[in-house]
Amino acid sequence: MADKIDISLIDTPENRNTLRKYLLKDLIKMGMPTDKAIKRVRQLMRDNEENLFGKGGLAYSLGKRSIHFFCNYFLQDTFIPKPNNAARKLATVHYEIWDTLEDLFIHDNFDKLELVMPRGAAKTTVCDFALSVWAHCYQISTYTLVAGRTEQDAVEFIRDSRRAFEENPYIRYAFGELIDSKFTVNRLELELANYTKIQAISSTSSPRGKKFNGERPTLLIADDYQSKADVITQEARDKKYSTWVEDSYYAGDKPVFRNGKKIKMGTKYIVLGTILHKDCFISRLLKDKTYNHIVKKAILVEDVDKLFSEGLWAKFKKIYFNSHDPLAIENAKEFYFQNEQEMSFPVLWEDKYDCLTMAIDYYSNPTAFKQEMQNDASKIGDKAFHKINTEPRELIEQQTFVKTMLCCDPAVETKEHNDYTALLVGSVTPNTFRWIRKGIVERLEYEDYIKKVIELLHEYPDISTIWIEKNTFNGVDVRDIRKMIDNDPLLKKRYIEILNERQNKNKEAKIRAISQKVDSGFFTFAEEDKDFTDQILSYEGERYTKHDDAPDLTAEFDRLIDEIIVDRTIRFFDW
Repeated sequence: MADKIDISLIDTPENRNTLRKYLLKDLIKMGMPTDKAIKRVRQLMRDNEENLFGKGGLAYSLGKRSIHFFCNYFLQDTFIPKPNNAARKLATVHYEIWDTLEDLFIHDNFDKLELVMPRGAAKTTVCDFALSVWAHCYQISTYTLVAGRTEQDAVEFIRDSRRAFEENPYIRYAFGELIDSKFTVNRLELELANYTKIQAISSTSSPRGKKFNGERPTLLIADDYQSKADVITQEARDKKYSTWVEDSYYAGDKPVFRNGKKIKMGTKYIVLGTILHKDCFISRLLKDKTYNHIVKKAILVEDVDKLFSEGLWAKFKKIYFNSHDPLAIENAKEFYFQNEQEMSFPVLWEDKYDCLTMAIDYYSNPTAFKQEMQNDASKIGDKAFHKINTEPRELIEQQTFVKTMLCCDPAVETKEHNDYTALLVGSVTPNTFRWIRKGIVERLEYEDYIKKVIELLHEYPDISTIWIEKNTFNGVDVRDIRKMIDNDPLLKKRYIEILNERQNKNKEAKIRAISQKVDSGFFTFAEEDKDFTDQILSYEGERYTKHDDAPDLTAEFDRLIDEIIVDRTIRFFDW
């Protein structure tokens, strides 16, 4: 119960200073001169000495008109760094968001907000969580509906909200016990003792028809409402956008006016997310003038591609992707630490975003980084691969390989319009770099395809695994290859595992997932295999590329090679 809360935890010098600080800001904001505001704060603190932080007290009343204060006092264990928590120091952008939320709810200046933020920028905590707790403490929102990407996201949101009402001593002292067993509380619904409700759903559920006590949602939040599956095809993008526009329109209520005066706010809409495609749901909503828009990026420069390809960062990249150096990553980091001051760049949230970590994330996958951290999807839909690192096969064969496999994607027909048979011999070195020692795209009859597999097994004695796509021959080729291995005097002495799988994953997503690995030099191809590498470089997307056998097989190799366990068991054979 609230009366069991230790007042010494509430009425502290730190909390009094926070109250004074925000009272002063509030009075100055209302137009009072600073000197008069200071005197007024002193008077308010004296007059309310007996009830600064309790029900109906000074902190209670200030929190209703200042989300800034509410978060810094009532939610201080979430937002204020202390010795006993892991909170980070907030950035300017977080206070900008609270200013916008005050304009949305307290001043009722608009009804719809789109917040486009980088991954890891705490948009869910600073916006969804803080706003819903504030709105329900003061009964400003009687029914909040939050749509997360997955049901698990929804469950976590309800759990965090419940913890704030149930465990937070500052909230319990000022607002009483808002969690009551008489009201509905479960994984996805939180009905509070002040007759308000928070409900969470997944993005696959429709907000249409949802009501509480006969009323539609007063606050509707879509947080990371789209997934990567929602942006892969134009059909998926169209469906996601139209679903939100139609469902949100019918899910909420319009404001109520009487005699020309607004007596009830309309439903407030907040959409949070990152840009995943130049025509995705979030991108399209930016063109909707009924929404207010906030768009932020993690690195505060105009062109991250330019940043990471010039000067000291260009030298860092060369060291980091030196495929002949087993300590390439460690040496690149050491180079950064020696030049840290010159290589630093401005970021959105200094207490969260580390320059070195962000640079490595960029080099690992620039396209994904620009999507999720810079909200830049301008290049999505263009060519997937822009450059390929090649070396003479003779030089490649001087490497020390730890794992080698043969990947096969056979074709049934050999006519001009049919796919090629693609074969790939790939290995990894101890530093996990990928080496495509031989890449073949040819039109092969069935018997020639089987013979070519056997030839490659002889040519590369370290092949321990063969992967064969099952869609084409449904395992018949596996049977014939195994038979030839068993009848071969040399091959039958080797332990060769054969994997036969159907390809069910989205090809477009799979290929684009390795595009930046190839561009960065993480893959090295034999320069003699020009037909193979040319096919990779020409890939522009599943809809726009005539032949994608080489990039498709390279993506399968990248997926599989780390999963292979090399059998080091010593075997004895009869000669």
